[in-house]
Formats: sequence, C-alpha cells, structure tokens
Amino acid sequence: MNKERFSSCSPKQSLSSRLRKSLLRVPADNEQLLTLLRTVQQNNLFDADALAMIEGVLEVDDMQVRDIMIPRTQMVMLERDASQEVLLRTIVKSGHSRFPVIGDGRDEVVGILLAKDLLLYAFERTDGRLNVRDILRPAVFVPESKRLNVLLKEFRSSRNHMAIVVDEYGSVAGMVTIEDVLEQIVGEIEDEHDVEEEDTIRKHSEMHYTIKALTSVEDFNEYFGMALQDDEFDTIGGLVVHEIGHLPKRGERVVIGSLLFKVLRADSRRVHMLQLTLLPGPVESRSEQPDSAL
Repeated sequence: MNKERFSSCSPKQSLSSRLRKSLLRVPADNEQLLTLLRTVQQNNLFDADALAMIEGVLEVDDMQVRDIMIPRTQMVMLERDASQEVLLRTIVKSGHSRFPVIGDGRDEVVGILLAKDLLLYAFERTDGRLNVRDILRPAVFVPESKRLNVLLKEFRSSRNHMAIVVDEYGSVAGMVTIEDVLEQIVGEIEDEHDVEEEDTIRKHSEMHYTIKALTSVEDFNEYFGMALQDDEFDTIGGLVVHEIGHLPKRGERVVIGSLLFKVLRADSRRVHMLQLTLLPGPVESRSEQPDSAL
C-alpha cells in the first residue's frame, strides 16, 4: 500500500523538484526569467494563457502611461455647460460609463462624470436645469511618464477607474483607464460597445494610425492607396512578423518603405495591434528592439 502511494506521487514530485531546481538559478534579468518560464510552460506545468499573462505582468513593469493612453483626439469629452439633452445624447451614443468634463477649453478638465449619476435626471420632468457641477467626481491627473505598475496600484488604492494624462507643459495628452492597464496583462477585454471587427484601421492624425494586425493587406492598400504585396501574406500582422524575422514583442518596431510599424499588443502566439506612423519618404527597411530609440 505504501509502495503504491509512493509510486503514484513520484511523477508529480519529480516535476515539482525539477521546477524548484530551475528556479534556484536566479535569472539575471526579465529576459532570462521569461526564457525559464517558457521552458517550464513547454513541460506543461501551466498553459499558454497563463504564460501570456505572466509576460504581460513583466512588460507592464517596463511600460509608461504614454504607451497605452487613449490620445486626446479620441477622447469623448462633455462640456460642463452643455444642456441635459446634449449630455444624454453624447453618453448614449458613445456607450462609455465615465467622461472627462471640460470647462472653457479641452485643456481644462474640471472633473469626471459617471453616466450612472445622470440616471436620476434622465426620467425627471422638471423645468429645472441640470447643474453638472453638483454631480462631478474629482479628476485624477497623471504624467505621460508614469509607470503602469505604479498607476495600477494607485487605481486600486484610490478606487479610481480613470486618469487624465498630461504632458510636460500641463496640457491634456490623453486619458487612461484601469481597463487599459489590465488589458496589457490579460489581453483585450471587449464589450458590446467596443469597435466592431470590420473597423480595423483607426485614424488619430494624418500621420498616425492604430491598426489591427488581422487587417488584410488588400484592405490596407485600399485605405492608404498603396501597393504592398499580398501574394505571400494575407494580413498586415503577417507582413510585419515576416519583416521583423520572429514573433515580435510589444514595443518592437520595423520600417517598411515609408511605413513605421510599432507592435502595441502581442502575446506568445500572435500580434494583435499595431501602431502605424507614415514617414515623409521611403526609408531602408530595418527592425528595432523595444528599448531602441527610433
């Protein structure tokens, strides 16, 4: 009986023992740690999804707010002095639950409005005018350079879900939510109000775009009036992976002609989201690691 019990437990003890021995070799940096974890995952001690989340946690330590913030041009803002009808129309159309409220200009964020705080007013039939100031929550401001792991701790301790991002001059550069930070760890969190799959290219300015890696090369060419070859690769993500030469990590860059691609979101299996910058003219194709300055 004791012999059988020992026999049934020995394989599990062997795996645990191997894992402990591996971890005794303290990695010198995150890259060595990830290499070790990938080796352990290949031995089926945990699944690929768990590995992807661990990778996300380690990457968040090295990322700053500017890497994931929603740019100012994409922010849905409410005007402090707008009518109740305009406020409700904007809230319903956007589908968001929290909104920065501005005063005299887009750089004057006077607070955050929660959509649920308007529910009491939505069904009231009174002649009184809604005063947004009465229901505003304080706005939290953070610099572009704040590290994501620090921001996540602050979100948890303060129970805030949104922060306004400011540049070095104090102007509004964008905003960031707790969901944006968590998505860097667990992957994209979609809900019924997210951008539909067919909306694969989002324009931020004449030079800057966000592109889903699954965007077909044909659709990309049609949108930008280009002629990238789609004989070998069906998607922009496939083309970028080919040019880089390996499955890239978040932050890696590659230049293809006059196009600068930066990997915004990727896991151990595929690329999810790309940032595109249109360069003034053709540049010799090259790729850059995440810590390179380009």
